[in-house]
Amino acid sequence: MIPPHTPSPMNTRMAPGLLLAAVLLAGCQEHEAPKPVQRVLVQSIEAADFSAEVRLTGDIQARVEAQQAFRVGGKIIERLADVGDQVKAQQVLARLDPQEQLSNLDTANAAVEAQRAQLKEAELNFERQRKLLPKGYTSQSEFDQAQAQLRATRSALEAAEAQAANARDMLAYTELKASADGVITTRHAEVGQVVQATVPIFTLAREGERDAVFNVYESLFDQQLESQDVVVALLGQPDISAKGQVREITPTIDPQSGTLKVKVALEQVPPQMNLGAVVTTLLRPRSGDGVLLPWSALSKSGRQPAVWLVDTEQRVSLHKVGAVRYASGKVLVGKGLEAGQKVVIAGGQLLHPGQRVEIARAEQAAEPDKAAAVREDQAAPQPQVEGSVPHE
Repeated sequence: MIPPHTPSPMNTRMAPGLLLAAVLLAGCQEHEAPKPVQRVLVQSIEAADFSAEVRLTGDIQARVEAQQAFRVGGKIIERLADVGDQVKAQQVLARLDPQEQLSNLDTANAAVEAQRAQLKEAELNFERQRKLLPKGYTSQSEFDQAQAQLRATRSALEAAEAQAANARDMLAYTELKASADGVITTRHAEVGQVVQATVPIFTLAREGERDAVFNVYESLFDQQLESQDVVVALLGQPDISAKGQVREITPTIDPQSGTLKVKVALEQVPPQMNLGAVVTTLLRPRSGDGVLLPWSALSKSGRQPAVWLVDTEQRVSLHKVGAVRYASGKVLVGKGLEAGQKVVIAGGQLLHPGQRVEIARAEQAAEPDKAAAVREDQAAPQPQVEGSVPHE
């Protein structure tokens, strides 16, 4: 007699698990959820002449600044002015040790006195020869020699006097005097320092016309800013302002800051706008023709900038663009786009060419279809407790 078949304990434990896996697989096949549709925000292309507003910060400077320097070298023994001092023309700013110049002046004065004595002697000799010549007590050659000696002595005296005058000038040059009325803006030397001639000691900002000077990056504008009327106001006090006009844009870039210097000539400057005051202005440089897009619209195709375009069937394609210029939160696309095209400006991070999208309102941009997501959640199978058997 054949004994009845008895299932092994291992088969008994595996049966519920296999049955559960089969049920879950069947449920996934029957309720496969549709993929969510990518919502994007688009912008229609409209070419325009873009002119951005640029807020600049600078300071008030004198139209003319002069370097004040000694005309002779020496050791500085006294400094009578400092940064910020208001000075008048011919006011003494500093002094050098004048000992060398005094010695030269004494020598020159002694040479003048010696030449005067020789001139007096030559004049007496000539006068004597002039009186003796008609009486025949002297020769014509002796008379001519006395006359030549007198002329040479006079010339030597004039040369000695010129040397003395030059020595007096050198002594006067040991005092550094202001060339005009103005304000000292920079000090370059201190007492006790030995300086050479023409080395700047002070920078003097002359009284009179004032400029507002700004350092601006070249990419922000072109030369069309010149002759543009602007309004300059004090930083923190916008009610104190002055009208001006862009009068100069430096042709070279500062190698340290990488900026150009823009000078605005001011008219009727209020007294609060003193030298060094911080001011602001708003310029509108013309950046050129193109399409203005937010930064989020810009993508990349290889190494070139690109944007996502949406066609009439609401499918996207990656389109290369050129002549891209960057501003604060915006990009200006100069080439590659035409009027009427639709550019994805939000929600383009996960797109691929040929993908169908849904054009949404601004508040719906870059959000998946919520209804599809709900359907997907409803279609998902309920988890089972390990070891349980689903009901038939």
